[in-house]
Amino acid sequence: MTNHDEAAAVRPLTLAWVRRHLEAGERIVGAEALHGGATADMRRLTVGTRDGGTRHLVLRSFVDPTRQGPAEDLLHREADALTTLTGTGVRAPGLVAFDPVAAHCEYPSLLMSHLPGRTTLHDEGLETRLPLLARQLAAIHAVRPAARPREYVALSTADTVVVPEGADAAAWAAATDVIRRPAPRYEGRFLHGDFQPGNVLFDLPPADPAGAATTVARITGVVDWAAASWGPADLDVAHCATNLALLHGPAWGLRFTEAYQDAGGILAAAADERLYWQVRSPLAFSEEVQWVAQPWWEAGRTELTTQAVEERLDAYLTSLMDAPG
Repeated sequence: MTNHDEAAAVRPLTLAWVRRHLEAGERIVGAEALHGGATADMRRLTVGTRDGGTRHLVLRSFVDPTRQGPAEDLLHREADALTTLTGTGVRAPGLVAFDPVAAHCEYPSLLMSHLPGRTTLHDEGLETRLPLLARQLAAIHAVRPAARPREYVALSTADTVVVPEGADAAAWAAATDVIRRPAPRYEGRFLHGDFQPGNVLFDLPPADPAGAATTVARITGVVDWAAASWGPADLDVAHCATNLALLHGPAWGLRFTEAYQDAGGILAAAADERLYWQVRSPLAFSEEVQWVAQPWWEAGRTELTTQAVEERLDAYLTSLMDAPG
């Protein structure tokens, strides 16, 4: 629900900056805080058009730019990614304007178009959504940018892994040893950097009285491109698989990896190379389980306590180490 009070909550300099990027005769008539973002303040702005209608824009402001790297870099990466994706088959927001060093706004900010659809983090309908997610990620990796984004950077190391209490110590030690090795050589791809259900919008079908879906679910867009980079497809696949394993159960992580390959996605050829990327993601998640799960709690998945997520993380990592090559 939009309202004038929320619009007033947008800081004055930022509000003036947004207004300078509206079309003639348009005005901001409301705003709504968007939840689920972990690193920035997100608002959907309602814009009144000259013909009496409305349209929406999305404003991202890094009010605490220290959480995941410098805001200037993140905003440049997102702006470049949105520009790269214009005209491709990947539905992403359109870039309107960005102020990466807060030259005009109170905080580093980016203004973009609003996409229809909504995220869904619940178990219901996952069987249908999984292949859609896999095909979407394969399509992202098929994008060939005119200018490559920066090379991926792995922030976690073997020395930063946090083994959950009660976890399979032998499996975690073996997995940690895997990432002590140098990263395998890879064929670079255009990466989203944080592809997971919380960043994918769906047009979900309504159910008829008998409980059956009346139309087919479809993806309406992919958001949050601030971590876009260049690197191995395995990195994006492993990240999404780990999210699915924690949200829905360990088996779904393994199924997503299979679905990605069924969709035409290409992973590392050698089993030991695939394993390197597969375990790197859950090991990285171990460092910030509570932070990762916070948006899920806010979305209603309150059963995903820190302990429950850690148990799934342990089960998923163990399954990766036990899986045949």
